[in-house]
Amino acid sequence: MAWLCLGACTGHFPKIDKQIDAYPSIWPDYEEVTIPPRIAPLCFGLQEEVEEAVARFSSGEQSFEVPYRANTFSIPLAKWRKLLETSVGESIQVEVVVRKAGEWHAYRPFEWYVSPDSIDGYLAYRRIAPGYELWNHLGIYQRDLSSFEETPIVENYQTGENCMNCHSFCNRRPDLFLFHMRQKFGGTYLVRGKEVEKLDTKTPETISDLVYPSWHPGGRFVAFSTNTTRQFFHPNDPNRIEVYDMESDVVVYDSERHELVTSPALFSKQAFETFPTFSADGKQLYFCTAEAQEMPREFRKVKYSLCSVSFDADTRTFGTEVDTLYSALRGGRSVSFPRVSPDGRFLLYTLFDYGNFSIWHKEADLYLLDLQTGKNRNLTEVNSPDVESYHAWSSNGRWIVFSSRRGDGLYTRPYLAHISEEGVASKPFVLPQPTRDFYVEFMQSYNIPEFVQGRVEVSSRTLMDKAQAKGVSITFQP
Repeated sequence: MAWLCLGACTGHFPKIDKQIDAYPSIWPDYEEVTIPPRIAPLCFGLQEEVEEAVARFSSGEQSFEVPYRANTFSIPLAKWRKLLETSVGESIQVEVVVRKAGEWHAYRPFEWYVSPDSIDGYLAYRRIAPGYELWNHLGIYQRDLSSFEETPIVENYQTGENCMNCHSFCNRRPDLFLFHMRQKFGGTYLVRGKEVEKLDTKTPETISDLVYPSWHPGGRFVAFSTNTTRQFFHPNDPNRIEVYDMESDVVVYDSERHELVTSPALFSKQAFETFPTFSADGKQLYFCTAEAQEMPREFRKVKYSLCSVSFDADTRTFGTEVDTLYSALRGGRSVSFPRVSPDGRFLLYTLFDYGNFSIWHKEADLYLLDLQTGKNRNLTEVNSPDVESYHAWSSNGRWIVFSSRRGDGLYTRPYLAHISEEGVASKPFVLPQPTRDFYVEFMQSYNIPEFVQGRVEVSSRTLMDKAQAKGVSITFQP
């Protein structure tokens, strides 16, 4: 990359004494990334001490400079949006100069490519302390991806500090989603527009309330797992926490009839079945299954295969043939969180050594299965030496969001990456925040990041009114 003559440029850039043939040591790592045409400013800072610094952002005839204040290059939102609008399909060049020991140094410029592919307007996630013991202060929030605005969908200070989890949106619609509450006000809350239905989902035939969800694209059905889950803490293991199932099954909920239906392939004492997800057309149900073991003694022997079975929404029936897409017996590892791209081309999943709860397994990586060719591959472009786990697709299938502990090994942060039509990922970047040290100082993890097309409008008051009511009972249809 050629050097720019920064000293000769107009503006506030000073005369440069030295050129440094290296990228600036910035936090977070935003060097050479692909970004959507509407995203919050990629504010960043330096990891070294300097006396003064200036950054210039330019594309075509558009350019502006930002001083380094409070350890951050804080990019003004209006200027940033104008720059993005004129840079679609092009690159924004970032030049950073710093003054150290009275001399001005210029780092080698780097670029941000602005993709023509749009991204959904919002990201929903749960914020919680990372140890799964401190859950008395948590909530489900929505973040405007084009700014730093975050607003709560529901917070548990309103519900007696109970647990709430597993939010899921049908086709990323803000007016059709669900989540669970546990303990006080326990139930599954299904939101359609401004109407809220509370469900009592435990039946005599199922081992637990409904847990991990996946919407059928038609909006009538939701696949769920039912799990008897336990956890323990390793005294001496890189993976600090082990979460495992004593038993688990998969069922499909019919929201019109308030009934559960299932199949012997999904509901068996001889196997653990979990993490269901529907195909893009709703005709296949993917799930993870492992041979049942004596738990917790044999927890390391539990390895989940990735399978699928057909589903007929008109008759509410399942096929008799089960297809295995990844065999734990042959591959020797375990699958969790399968998610299909909106066009039905790819299936993204997590692969790790054993078990079913990958979010504390450092070896957990994202893998991509091409459903047209059957080719599996490690998505090395986005993986790191630490945990990569929960992930989701954007509405157009050109972006993914996933959770990673790559920052410090403790807290999960949401990372975004572009996916090409051929399934090649760009370098991921962490969800932008207004200051350099935000993720250093913020003591909560981001769980289950999900793209949402717009803002969730149902009020927390409506949710709380429904929480006081008794849940609608559902029945099990064998």
